[in-house]
Amino acid sequence: MSSLRNHRVIIASLFLPTTAVLGESSPPTPDIYAREVGASATQDLGGRPPAFKHASSRSLGSTPAPLKSIVDDLKSRAITPISTPPSELNPFSKFASLAPSPTGKGSISPPSIQNIDASLAKFQPDPVHPIRLQRRSSSSKPPRYPSLTRSYTIAPSESYYFAPNIHCNGGLKNAVESVKERLTSKLWVGTLGNSTDAYSTELRASVDRRMKEKHCSLPVWIPDAEFESCYDEFCHQVLWPCLHYAVPDAPKTKLFFESAAFKQYVAVNKRFAEAIESVWTEGDVVWINDYHLMLLPLLLRKSTRVPALACAPIGFFMHVAFPSSEIFRCLSVREQLLRGMLGADLVGFQTASYARHFRQTVSRILAVEALPKGIQVEYGIPGGAREGHGRFVDVGVFPMGIDVGALRERRREPDVSYWVQLLRQRYAGMMIVVGRDKLDEIQGVRHKLEAFELFLKKWPEYQGKVILLQVALQTTESNELAAGGVSDVVARINSAFSTLTYQPVVFLHTQEVTFSQYLALLTVADAFLVTSLREGMALRTHEFVECQDGRHRPLILSEFTGSYSYSGFRSCIAVNPYDTHGTAKAIRQALTMSDEEALSRWEDLHNHVVTQTAQTFVTSFLTRCLRANTEHTTQTDLNSVPTLNTTLLLPRYKHSPRRILLLDFEGTLWRPDMSRAGLLAPFVPPEGAVELLNKFSANKRNEVWLLSGLPVKSLEQVAAKAPEVGIVAENGCFAKIPVQNGKGGVWISMVANLNLTWKGLCVEILNYFTERTPGSFVEEREASVVWRFWTGPTDDSSDRQWARRQAAEAQNHIFDSLGERYGLRIIPGSNSFLVLPNNISRSTAVGAILHPGGPAHSPRSSVPDLDVPVNGGGGETGFVFSVGSDEKLLRRLNELDNAETVSTSGKGTDAKWKLDAEDVGDVMWLFANCP
Repeated sequence: MSSLRNHRVIIASLFLPTTAVLGESSPPTPDIYAREVGASATQDLGGRPPAFKHASSRSLGSTPAPLKSIVDDLKSRAITPISTPPSELNPFSKFASLAPSPTGKGSISPPSIQNIDASLAKFQPDPVHPIRLQRRSSSSKPPRYPSLTRSYTIAPSESYYFAPNIHCNGGLKNAVESVKERLTSKLWVGTLGNSTDAYSTELRASVDRRMKEKHCSLPVWIPDAEFESCYDEFCHQVLWPCLHYAVPDAPKTKLFFESAAFKQYVAVNKRFAEAIESVWTEGDVVWINDYHLMLLPLLLRKSTRVPALACAPIGFFMHVAFPSSEIFRCLSVREQLLRGMLGADLVGFQTASYARHFRQTVSRILAVEALPKGIQVEYGIPGGAREGHGRFVDVGVFPMGIDVGALRERRREPDVSYWVQLLRQRYAGMMIVVGRDKLDEIQGVRHKLEAFELFLKKWPEYQGKVILLQVALQTTESNELAAGGVSDVVARINSAFSTLTYQPVVFLHTQEVTFSQYLALLTVADAFLVTSLREGMALRTHEFVECQDGRHRPLILSEFTGSYSYSGFRSCIAVNPYDTHGTAKAIRQALTMSDEEALSRWEDLHNHVVTQTAQTFVTSFLTRCLRANTEHTTQTDLNSVPTLNTTLLLPRYKHSPRRILLLDFEGTLWRPDMSRAGLLAPFVPPEGAVELLNKFSANKRNEVWLLSGLPVKSLEQVAAKAPEVGIVAENGCFAKIPVQNGKGGVWISMVANLNLTWKGLCVEILNYFTERTPGSFVEEREASVVWRFWTGPTDDSSDRQWARRQAAEAQNHIFDSLGERYGLRIIPGSNSFLVLPNNISRSTAVGAILHPGGPAHSPRSSVPDLDVPVNGGGGETGFVFSVGSDEKLLRRLNELDNAETVSTSGKGTDAKWKLDAEDVGDVMWLFANCP
């Protein structure tokens, strides 16, 4: 994270954390759930619009009626099908006088039932500022745990004030705020979330100036009609259902397949690009968030206004799910969206399955090479360092978390303890199942209620003893409650099982529950139930786990949530929300679970929550973005690397008392026959290379190492003809110390302590792909496996394209099924790829050679002036000369002041020199003939 102190981070999200509201400021409103948890309320939906079926939006600039207080809402709903007697509907209202009042900040004092209205009036929200659209919020939104009393800034001579933006990506905002002491320079770029057509030029200039000064924000001004078409139509009625597997039937709508609103989506992304171009400076990191801005990375890369953006660090993070290729391919604009995302250096997702879906979708739709670590794009960015050479886009997994420390502080506040005491008294002797979801089909609220209904029917002994307290996130779509069948199910359950003193389902809206009350619910819950049909990270489950510190009650979690994909959350009670009987059984299992089992499960859950925090999310994503930019995008262009200057280096070589030579075998000293016949023929050591090696090793000042990917069996023949040459085999898996004075010559295994049982499984997978790929074959070695998927001509024929796509799928399959389990990595080549254990490479082998205590440190390099530390420093009198194409090794050796690195790859490199592979032999003989 320390490297980020030197960079400003430009955070692009559809909505800014702070908005400007026309009118005079009103007094601050304390602890309003809808504001306070505007983040948490929609976090788990990723800014998410409601499910696919919507009513038409209200007109621009319309203002909703003020939200009702709890008591007012109870009165108005007393005759509705899902309402119940006021004493049962909201546990926080009429029974507020049952518990003694706490003292201290935020305390609540309900002296009598007659004072209910007064005591709850403080929870009545202010009228919301004029809104532009109905389906809002932006992306994952954990709760805003710090004090949320609004502070307004009224600009002199201007009638507007600043307020928290209830539509912003609260998860992102909270995560960034959690590292504010380390992320010292940032700039938010986004829209205000209001209707802005009426804003004058002078007013916009004033807002721009004050937003930048006071809130580190840059508003993007978009015409209301353009924004509405982009956001309400394309984002919510096209992208949202696609990303969440809610593909509609073709006769119902053409919008999903052919959307005219895509033009407005492009226009909005271009306006964001123009805004970023106006403020970007050298060294800035651009962080683009969510599906609203999928085109923005490539628009910035192709910027003609600021050409330097072609090399800028750009990261894109998708806060919501990403579907399989069979779903995404239904989009008519699929290629434009994918290419837009591939303009970034790093594309991040919440889970490994979403990242895998993205890689496979890109591979199948764009026909490019998708590797486990990212996408090999065939085209470079115009004007960039890699123009014409292709570029690599990293694809990573970065699970979002919560700010655990801030949540703990909120839990210690007196009003939380007060509500905990109240709830325990109110529901003494009863068990509480708590849920909190948005009322759309994706969240599976109806499935949850039906499972709870079946639970009460199947185990009648729990009737009168268990309640489901469901908190429903506010929605502006009036038909969603009825459309989802929620209203009917609630009414049916309550009419069937209610008594004068018992109501099985207590249904609350977010405006009825403050954040303190919500934390109290999580604290007293006997189980927390999530039945989402499709969801990213369900951060409300993280909040529940943290609030259960001390009680350790179980979590019931849908297996279709992103949270469930992590090993720590496998200790929950997993359910398939479509299986009503299974979910009902899980409710009973949770309520009857022993304390010992519940504690064991909670510890696993809690370990994940405190490890994958909001801070970890921000630091890991931005650090990886910078590294990806350094490794792939800004790699030095080959044309700017000087050709090896023998006139300059030969004198240094000649006068060095000790020298270490690290020479690649294949492609440098020896150019093997890559045809199928040549690859299958028995290995014969090339005489010219062996003669050169012996010439080097004959000089007692030289220690010569041959670096190869060939197996030990083949390289034994080289060792027999050049015994004084050290050899690294199988790309670092084995090393042979050179013979000197009768010592050495022993092979050392670098993988002796590793589990190699994965090889059989890997070969089995590759045999399957070999049957589907003509001309391919598998090479199984002692500690690695190679698949030669193409042995024909190197032209870009259709057969070779097919082979490369098969290779990409094979790599993804191996990585997903074996990579994490056995700790493997895959090294791709132009016509083959290599599978070997993690942390094994030519670079690690050279580290074992150079380090004085390394296992491959030879007797010759034990001379004091040859002890070259791997990370610089220490003895510097030796001369290290490396010639090859392993960029990782060349980059590592560049850290040594006495090292000269030469690349023979013919590609962009970080080596100090370049050398054509055809000239290697002649140049090496010049050095070998020196005394």
